[in-house]
Amino acid sequence: MSQRTVVITGANSGIGKETAVALAASGDRVVLACRNAAKAGAAATEIAERARSNDVEVVPLDLSSFTSIRDCSTELERRCSQIDVLINNAGLILSKRELTAEGFEMTFGVNHLGHFLLTDLLRPLVIAAEAPRVINVASAAHWMAPNGLKFNDLQSIRHYNGWITYGRSKLANIYFTDELAKRWKSDGVCVSSLHPGMVNSNFGLDGDTVGLSGKLMDVSGIVTVSPVQGADTSVWLAMTEAGGDLSRTGTFWSSRKPGLRAPWARRPADAARLWSESRKLIESAS
Repeated sequence: MSQRTVVITGANSGIGKETAVALAASGDRVVLACRNAAKAGAAATEIAERARSNDVEVVPLDLSSFTSIRDCSTELERRCSQIDVLINNAGLILSKRELTAEGFEMTFGVNHLGHFLLTDLLRPLVIAAEAPRVINVASAAHWMAPNGLKFNDLQSIRHYNGWITYGRSKLANIYFTDELAKRWKSDGVCVSSLHPGMVNSNFGLDGDTVGLSGKLMDVSGIVTVSPVQGADTSVWLAMTEAGGDLSRTGTFWSSRKPGLRAPWARRPADAARLWSESRKLIESAS
């Protein structure tokens, strides 16, 4: 088999970095798409050493800026003929409402809208791969979005709560996965989302961004796992037949098994609506 190319967002720390180590050690070419150049460079050096790999690269990516996202896509097009695995791993949680460069609420903008745009721009590279996979790191935190998304207030203008807003962004990750799986299945792309567990790191899932103090409370109980353990399902989906099984595309996974979705995470109509609303928001900022 020819060497695969894997792109991972937010891979300079936490589960993103451990995912990169595992995949680089397996022989994949790994590209870290990260906001902080200094941290990303140091992480790339560490990953290469731990994985004993010469194929670890960095490309700049700030998911809070559409300009940066488009620049990242252009750079990846320059470097890569295809992307075999795209892992949308980066994420944040904020105690106060902040805005992206285009004026969108930051948590929704980075965790969902930024990845939505990046994935769309990278479509030609993804479908050019022989057996492409898109993996979205969601969370059981979508249970903290009772009754689903508030489509009349996606930007949390009327009311902002850091945990609820984060939960809604993770629900958006699941909706995005479901709709993307339907739309890209005919191109042979298997799309998955996952819950990594409550990870013992600087941040509940990623560690790449400043966020609320304290730890993310896993709805299944107060059980923390290491970043290596938190990366396990991402790595499994990237490497095994399950992660490329088109009969399971759109599945939400946890600990290598189908995960428990909240009732509001099983709404195809809402997934389709979020896709449409996301398109409109991106177009409004163009």
